[in-house]
Amino acid sequence: MKDKEIVEKMENKEETKNKEIIENGEKKEKEKKIINKILWGLNKFFNSIAFPIFIGILLLLKTILFYENTITIREIIDKDLIIGTSMFLITFICIICVLPNRTRTVSTIILDILLSILLLGDNLYYKYSSSVLSVAQMTNLQYGEEIMGTIPMLLEFKQILYLIDIVLIVVLLLSKVLKIEKKKKASWKVNVLRILSGVVAIYLFCTVDAEYVEKAGEDPYNKDAQVKKGTIYGYHVADLESLVNIKKNAKYDNKKEMLSDYEKLKEDYNEKYGESNYNLEGIAKGKNVIIVQLESVQEFVINKTINGKEITPNINKFINENINFSNMFMQSYSTTADSEFSTVTSLYPMENGMSYSRYYSNKYDDIFTMFKNVGYDTSYMHGNYGYFWNRENVYKSFGVDHLELKDQFEDTSEDVMGYLSDELLYKQAVEKIKTYNMPFFSYIVSASSHTAFTLDGLQDTSKVNIDVGKYKGTFFGNYLEAVNYADYAFGTFIEELKDADLYDNSVILIYGDHNGIDMYNAEMLDFLEQINPDLNDVDIKLNYIRVACGMKIPGIENLTIEKPVNKLDIKPTFEYLIKENAGVSLGTNMFARKDFVCLNNERIVTSRYYYDEKWYRRIDGTEVNLENGEIPEDEKELLEEYYNDMKEELDISTSISINNLLK
Repeated sequence: MKDKEIVEKMENKEETKNKEIIENGEKKEKEKKIINKILWGLNKFFNSIAFPIFIGILLLLKTILFYENTITIREIIDKDLIIGTSMFLITFICIICVLPNRTRTVSTIILDILLSILLLGDNLYYKYSSSVLSVAQMTNLQYGEEIMGTIPMLLEFKQILYLIDIVLIVVLLLSKVLKIEKKKKASWKVNVLRILSGVVAIYLFCTVDAEYVEKAGEDPYNKDAQVKKGTIYGYHVADLESLVNIKKNAKYDNKKEMLSDYEKLKEDYNEKYGESNYNLEGIAKGKNVIIVQLESVQEFVINKTINGKEITPNINKFINENINFSNMFMQSYSTTADSEFSTVTSLYPMENGMSYSRYYSNKYDDIFTMFKNVGYDTSYMHGNYGYFWNRENVYKSFGVDHLELKDQFEDTSEDVMGYLSDELLYKQAVEKIKTYNMPFFSYIVSASSHTAFTLDGLQDTSKVNIDVGKYKGTFFGNYLEAVNYADYAFGTFIEELKDADLYDNSVILIYGDHNGIDMYNAEMLDFLEQINPDLNDVDIKLNYIRVACGMKIPGIENLTIEKPVNKLDIKPTFEYLIKENAGVSLGTNMFARKDFVCLNNERIVTSRYYYDEKWYRRIDGTEVNLENGEIPEDEKELLEEYYNDMKEELDISTSISINNLLK
């Protein structure tokens, strides 16, 4: 009896097991069918006309992400910008839809990759220099190491959104989840759709898109305005057209016409602003002159402390004891070479670095020639090799007497960020200066506080003597530490000059070449808001372009000049101080009464206002409406004069560079 029960139980168990196997098999088969159905549907979508439409929508979202991360930060995206962007993307998708199925799918993936990389590249470059990429910068690829070394500090997690769909598609293709169908004969309905797509593409390209490209060309000097008016895609088309027809960017094609308008502009400036506020004409004649360009030193670190210690104690001492130019503004392009070009020529730099890489052989009325004409021994010093930013060719073309680049320095035992350390540069600079004939003019360019500010190669880290606290390890924290070291090295330079008996009777100008931190860096804004709780957007934009600047003239002490000045004003200032004609200069004497400066991206800074496509009050950041009578008529006319003068300056400068009008 018991044996029978055991047998029955075993049979039941076996039956249950078989049933479960059958059920599991059916379940797996069902799941397999569902998966196959999903994969079939996914592949059908992937190979259909719906796929490029879907990618077009994704690209629109990515482009909006780009706008929000760059040109419209703290602004509302204009409806027309979205419409224009959509029109370009619809054109691209319509062109793709004309193609056969296999080619259409491949072309859609390629379009997605190309535009996504373009948007990411524009986004990264904008963080680096507050400017979008230009085709012209392909001539600067040999200097790409400067930007490439900074990319890790520019990356943000949200930027993965530019590429995440591409990564997903590639993974699915490699795993053969997605398959690109072979060519197949299209039905008459599909052929009709192709024809309609082609007609729409041609219509949009020739009308709507062309209009946005034209809009992008209306503001040749202001890339933000070009993108806002013409979309990022219209900008790139206009930029390509501009490169192909670069001569058309120059208003003047002959020297006589340019000089005529230049003389009228200078005469107008002399009448309005020529009189100096201080009786300093000729005061520097016969005295030694030293210019020190400080890498990335912005004005906001001057006379500031962190955790109880001054960030720049030596620069503070120099500036506070002598002359403090508290509103020195850089040009919009943020390369060291552009700052040097503005200082040396008193002209606006061309596209990032192009003045030195492409237009270096031009004839300019340069500061070295001005000093040589009155018997000065001239020199240029920098702790990098001569090929970088083409400096060897550039400064030879300026006729510099002593070109001191990295190869010419005996002690190269300490490199910081790939350059001769500031301390070694300064110490050896003084040794070289002592051998020059007097009077001498020496232009020294430092580099240790170069982005990405990690101070790689610094052998004695105790030379950084501030505690950045909560900013430690951040891009901003690294910046403060790098600037603190640059300040330490500058202090050794001053001591070396004093020991060599070269300090007291020398005129010395120092200034930061360009910004170090991007405009909306979160840690920097936190630091600035602790100093000024009422920080507004105009304050932030001006902080980005304002650099440290101080000057020592024997006999002048404790002077602060608050009016706006910029790099173009340096050559005319020394023209005034040594009483020597400097030829064509678009800047003006910093001690005179001109109370506005222009930037090469169509921005204007005055003592009270800031122009960035519209006029804003500096005091509170509010927009100024010139048409509703909210400011007096004479003040409105003055702002309009500033704008017209800015356009004239930029036209003259650009024409000189493109057409070599001073040869």
